[in-house]
Amino acid sequence: LADESVDRQIVERLRADPHEVAYVAEQTPGASDDAVLDRAQRTGAVLLTADKDFGELVYRQRRAAGGVVLIRLAGMAADRKAEVVATVFREHADALRQSFTVIMPGAVKVRAHR
Repeated sequence: LADESVDRQIVERLRADPHEVAYVAEQTPGASDDAVLDRAQRTGAVLLTADKDFGELVYRQRRAAGGVVLIRLAGMAADRKAEVVATVFREHADALRQSFTVIMPGAVKVRAHR
């Protein structure tokens, strides 16, 4: 499940691999972070976001999540971000569930949260 904060190029790149990606911007634009996290949990989806607020929900408020991937690639071209994210999904697919993963330039941090 890709949050509205995720660049469309990332969604399209993941779909091309092919991953099944529901995109909040296409289906329920303006949905609250709580609603997006609830949807990801209910459907068993990994949540892909560029919004740091999901870290607050998962860690400080102890909200359940089946997996969150936070994209922290500011300043990088959207097409390059899409390739980096696709590589992370390819190389770390099994670790993304039940983890909070942060993708940064040159690094991927995967932290189990349950």
